[in-house]
Amino acid sequence: MLIIPIKEGENIDRALKRFKRKFDKTGTMRQLRKRQAFIKPSVARRAQMQKAQYIQGLRDNEEI
Repeated sequence: MLIIPIKEGENIDRALKRFKRKFDKTGTMRQLRKRQAFIKPSVARRAQMQKAQYIQGLRDNEEI
């Protein structure tokens, strides 16, 4: 559970912004979305390899 202490005279919008930032850092929503559907290990590895190839291609083009 996230606890955001509100300082004396602090604007509620600023406290809400701090809460949202802290919530994003925990990765709760990313984890929930990831768990919604099962991804086979072979499919996950293939996607990881494709991403690595794409990044490597960008880095190779950058050197030219």
